[in-house]
Amino acid sequence: MFGMGGSEFFLIILVFLMFFGSNKIPEIARGLGKGIRQFKDAADGIQEEIQQGAQKIKEDVDVTKDIHE
Repeated sequence: MFGMGGSEFFLIILVFLMFFGSNKIPEIARGLGKGIRQFKDAADGIQEEIQQGAQKIKEDVDVTKDIHE
């Protein structure tokens, strides 16, 4: 994983535990989870807006074609 062996990964987790303590890790994980969820929701919202805009443009083009025919 990320070009690290088991010992490097264990060392990083150990330092993380020493720095933050075992009580703070669940809070940090919850905060990260909420942030990732909000980012995903925002990305989905933007994608939906783009698709709606493209659909609107397509409908406008179709109406314009019908008028000119």
